[in-house]
Amino acid sequence: MPECATDGKADLLSSRWAVLLWWLPWALIIIGMFTGTLGHTVLWTAGFAAAGGACVANARHCGRRHCFYTGPLFLLASLASLLYGLGVLPLGVNGWGWIIGVALVGCLLSCCVLEAWLGKYSAAR
Repeated sequence: MPECATDGKADLLSSRWAVLLWWLPWALIIIGMFTGTLGHTVLWTAGFAAAGGACVANARHCGRRHCFYTGPLFLLASLASLLYGLGVLPLGVNGWGWIIGVALVGCLLSCCVLEAWLGKYSAAR
């Protein structure tokens, strides 16, 4: 199992838990794309909350750099999904697209750009 750079703790993203902690939540988000407002609201709120919580835990656990950014981003996407689905957050007719678009762009930027530029792990936790 891959080790974290500074203290030898295992990176959860590279462990057997990754399927449960990230792939299952993203499966919920993808399934939610093909449902109505209720399905979007429930599945996206749960999926983004689970992935965000896992990222926050991984950032704290071993300092995976992109998790410092994707954790809060996914938690905000979860909150936005809940509020938009309940009709509280006025994002217009393309609100679901805005939520997934911001989440995906933020995820790709933090995973591909930040980790390539600053390294995979942060020494400060």
